[in-house]
Parts: sequence; structure tokens; C-alpha cells
Amino acid sequence: YDKMQRDHLKTLVSPEVIEEHRRSPLGQHSEALERLLLYFRRQPQVDKYAITVVEPFKAYRIVALSGHRGVAPRVVEDKIYGSQEEAYHGVFMRRVQDLLES
Repeated sequence: YDKMQRDHLKTLVSPEVIEEHRRSPLGQHSEALERLLLYFRRQPQVDKYAITVVEPFKAYRIVALSGHRGVAPRVVEDKIYGSQEEAYHGVFMRRVQDLLES
């Protein structure tokens, strides 16, 4: 079932959906984007992408959760995002890339 779902979700990824998320990572979205986001949110905690604050309101970084209590998340990339919205979109793009590669 999961493979069929991933195959269908891959067809929903388009430049328009990516641009929609970049413009508005939070809030109401089109059906295609909402389906992608719901799938990403349901993934297990192990290696799930998250955002950590480097400097409040100024700098954010993407990390991957360990999924184990007491084990710190690992830094995924050195890139620093200037806003929370940019970091959300960075996480979204990583999840899309992982989906397309699976």
C-alpha cells in the first residue's frame, strides 16, 4: 500500500506545488500540496527532518531526529536559513527529494 501511495504522491509533485509551498509553507493549501504534507507528517520519527533554532528569529538549521529519547538530532546540512518559513521550505524540499528517490 505504501508503495502505491508513494507512486501516486510522486505524480503530485510539480513546479506549481513547490512554488505554492515556498510562498506559503503554513496555512491552507491546494489538495495536491495538502496530500503531500499529510504523508510527510505521518512518517516515523527516526531520521525525520525538523528545524532547530540557531539564533531566535534570525537563523535556523535542518536536523534529522534520532527517534530515541536522549539522543540528540544530527545536523543534516550546514546551510543556515534566515527565516522560519525558509527553513520549513527547506525541510519540504528535502522530503520531496527523498520521496522522488524512493
